[in-house]
Amino acid sequence: MPTTVPEAFDLTGQVALVTGSSSELGIGFASARLLGQFGASVMVTGTTGRAAARAEELNSEGITASSHVADLMDPEAARGLVEATEATFGKLDILVNNAGLASVNSPERPNPLMAMTDDEWALALRRNLDSAFFVTRAALPGMVERGYGRIVNVASTAGILTAYTGDVGYHTAKAAMLGMTRSVAVDFAAHGVTANVVVPGWIATAAQLPSEVAAGKATPMGRSATAAEVAAGVAFLATPGASYITGTTLAIDGGNSIAGAKTAEPEQVS
Repeated sequence: MPTTVPEAFDLTGQVALVTGSSSELGIGFASARLLGQFGASVMVTGTTGRAAARAEELNSEGITASSHVADLMDPEAARGLVEATEATFGKLDILVNNAGLASVNSPERPNPLMAMTDDEWALALRRNLDSAFFVTRAALPGMVERGYGRIVNVASTAGILTAYTGDVGYHTAKAAMLGMTRSVAVDFAAHGVTANVVVPGWIATAAQLPSEVAAGKATPMGRSATAAEVAAGVAFLATPGASYITGTTLAIDGGNSIAGAKTAEPEQVS
């Protein structure tokens, strides 16, 4: 790690867990890499063996990293992930809740409230809200005991700042992430723990559809964001310099939510 990292951004000696970080081109892995470049040891995780490959990649870059496979819709698996992080690195200072499923519905295949089944509703919440709740619940005791913690939740402009047709489950889960973040912020500020939420808009990842590329071009910035640009916001909120920032919402959408909705297509988040 370069020795020129300013103290406000220096994460030397800290440990970060980034969920949903096994995709090579995703927000989670970009965040894990940047946190590692700032000096943190990083636990990479996903639902498949890809996580091990990402950890090896970080290690080859001089970042201390390990991996763990877990289905975070299972509360026991979420607890096991936190325990594995603490067992590997001795503690957990930074939690980035990035795991979730990008919306798969579109105007051509809408799933509005009247059409959504009980199982579809429950699955949307489990994938995009419960997973973050389970991991946060497991991580908080150690942070409170040590009097320090950074929690960064990755949600979406969808449901918080914007909306599109036919995806009530995804919108609801992402909006609920904001409420959970604010609750954690006020409950644990006195214990040295901050909680903030990042809300990306259109993001250029490997899974981005042509219609989503077009929607990115319709933003005021004229393009989709890169995963690295979202990671910069995530990493800042995880640094010592962000010690007085808690309960806030950071939109990384190229100004799209200001200008208003440009399309009715779903947003690519993670």
